Amino acid sequence: MAAEIPEEDLAETRAALAPTLAATAAILPWLSKEQPARFDAALNQRWIAAGRELARAWSMRSANADGGVRQAVFALYGVALDSHDADCLALGEALASATDRLESGPPPGHLIAAMSAASECFDDAAGLEHEAFPLRARHFARRLTAAVEQPANRQRSSLIDRLFAAEVGERLLLMREALDALPPDAVMLKSEAAQIAEQAELIELFGLMDLARQFAGRIDATTDLEHPATRAAIESGLNRLAEAVAAIDSL
Repeated sequence: MAAEIPEEDLAETRAALAPTLAATAAILPWLSKEQPARFDAALNQRWIAAGRELARAWSMRSANADGGVRQAVFALYGVALDSHDADCLALGEALASATDRLESGPPPGHLIAAMSAASECFDDAAGLEHEAFPLRARHFARRLTAAVEQPANRQRSSLIDRLFAAEVGERLLLMREALDALPPDAVMLKSEAAQIAEQAELIELFGLMDLARQFAGRIDATTDLEHPATRAAIESGLNRLAEAVAAIDSL
């Protein structure tokens, strides 16, 4: 049986807690009250749609050479202008500058990484009304600006190159196993090649990136990997990728 607490102690405890309980009771209605929207609902929907289109265009950039990313960036920038919001405008400016840099020559890996990270944050149902949006917008605006201004001619890291070569070597083994499977696994071959291309782009190995993209482009749902000529072409592509990786590993 629990010991009884003296009434005097209970009274002292209640008295000590009274201010805290009163303060809590005072803020509960404020917490439960729905906060007013910061932006017009139609504007927010435009931002969400434009952001998702940018994320889609960025993910498909290797397949589309028609300026889809630029169009999506400036569509989003148009919404930012209409918002009259400093954070939206700063993010729009940073995205526009990044797009210009991407089109001025082989893009540096740090800029691609910054664009990839920024595009991921746009696929959010709350859009401009997300509670973390101002912080996100400022963060990505700073990151994109820094990536644009950072020199592209940095010295390569031999350690990163070796780690990358080792990882791609493992992927190539998986791809050969996928080709030797019964039936051959086209999805695995295409997926692994796409992953190699994406990672090669991030560390600015554009030759290997192009090889991997070409390899992935040869395979679709209709590809007959059991046909001798097709199989020979795929094996040749794997050998070329392996040779490119070996060249990186020897640097």
